[in-house]
Amino acid sequence: MAIITLYPFLNVLAISLNDSTDSVRGGITIFPRVFSLQNYKAIFTYDTLLTGFKISLLRTVVGSLLGLISASMLAYSLARRDFQGRRFVSLYLAVTMYVTAGLIPFYILIKDLHMMNTFAVYVLPGIVSAFNVFVVRSFMDGIPYEVQESAKMDGANDFTIYWRIILPMTKPALATIGLFLAVGQWNAWFDTYLYNGSSEHLTTLQYELVKVLQSTMNNSGDYRTQNVTQIMSTVSPDSIKMAITIFVSVPILLVYPFLQRYFVKGLTLGSVKG
Repeated sequence: MAIITLYPFLNVLAISLNDSTDSVRGGITIFPRVFSLQNYKAIFTYDTLLTGFKISLLRTVVGSLLGLISASMLAYSLARRDFQGRRFVSLYLAVTMYVTAGLIPFYILIKDLHMMNTFAVYVLPGIVSAFNVFVVRSFMDGIPYEVQESAKMDGANDFTIYWRIILPMTKPALATIGLFLAVGQWNAWFDTYLYNGSSEHLTTLQYELVKVLQSTMNNSGDYRTQNVTQIMSTVSPDSIKMAITIFVSVPILLVYPFLQRYFVKGLTLGSVKG
């Protein structure tokens, strides 16, 4: 299973590090046949790539933190036995997972809220996810309610219980949804295309890489300077695809090992009641 899982990634890495002309011949496995960094040089010739990297990193950090805070606070409320409206709120959240108005009404809403060409459009629309709330709530349901009652007897208020007692005990669940949020924010590009496509200072890394890929496949010079065009003429679309795949995957791969020990526990604990 490890070989089956690793081979496609190693093959993509090998092709991205192989000479573009030689790659056309095929037959590359997990080692580059003619080592070359030209594919990565071609990607980094775009001036807006650094701006896109900064915005993607910023939206990943801000969006993940706000998503964690909102999901954990709402989950804490729903896990409280003394919250009389928790069934209604839970049902309301569940409905949003299956019923949506569609892209056009959502676009009109974003426009009416004056969030077009703003950084807020990356964070605010998806700040609360029903799935994430349910994952965290399931975990909190497994925490004995007597812990909260004991803290109250010691003089702790609701926020103190949430921040200093409940959150530290829900690290596995928070790590799990934190990874979901980070991957979603890092890989997002369609919202940039819809809402911030005309703002170069708010462009994201994935959106810029999509433009690189399109310009390479279409052989269009609209998005390239003369210097970039000369470099891009030495690479092939397939080699650029592989280099882009590696470039956008490495940051998440670097984060995952730190969260791995929480990941399985965060998904499974609280899912089975006995």
